Amino acid sequence: MLELRNVDTRYGQIPMLRQVSMKVEAGEAVCLLGANGAGKTTLLKTILGMVKPTAGEVIYNGQRIDHLPPHKIIASGIAIVPEREGLFPKLTVEDNLLFGAYYEKDKDIIKSRLEEALTIFPRLKERYHQKAGTLSGGERKMLGIARALLSGPQLLLMDEPSLGLAPATVIEVYDVIARIKAEKNITILLIEQNAQKALEVVERGYVIQKGSIILEGSTEELQENEIIKESYLAVN
Repeated sequence: MLELRNVDTRYGQIPMLRQVSMKVEAGEAVCLLGANGAGKTTLLKTILGMVKPTAGEVIYNGQRIDHLPPHKIIASGIAIVPEREGLFPKLTVEDNLLFGAYYEKDKDIIKSRLEEALTIFPRLKERYHQKAGTLSGGERKMLGIARALLSGPQLLLMDEPSLGLAPATVIEVYDVIARIKAEKNITILLIEQNAQKALEVVERGYVIQKGSIILEGSTEELQENEIIKESYLAVN
């Protein structure tokens, strides 16, 4: 469904991604692990057309998308849950959710997606008419995920879903990710520093360091890799 082929990007004269190649097959959940500044967010922005590669190709469903503007990429069936959720704090939970269905004109489809999202996230149903800015950190994260699902995506990109959350909330968020993976036919690319949680819900993963992919493998292979154990899993 998604493939990056030898992608380079720069911010001015500064190289950010170097010959990055990776793929996500339809129906898979794949993680990209890396520390702060490793290039994870730049890679997401490159997929979404916010940063244009200086070399290489970004392929989605068999078509190059690296020349397209972001709104056309989003309209093609890709949804993003940003690191900071990107909510409208003065608007209600309902209004924020409906923004996710911006490109869908069929009211019955929107209603069905909304009902499904509120089934997955019952707490949002309780907060339905509350302003998004009054929600807790965990509730905002849930709203960000639910809003992405309202677009009916084929591919869901998730940027650091555990960032800034209390441990109990991280568990709750990852329970939801596991449920989405099990119940919905959505392909997931999960960007994370929290390798322990990410590797619980994916089949495969990549590790990025200084803009280059340095490791790839199945969940089991990455969990047993000494670099992963020392750098991400705190296993000596």
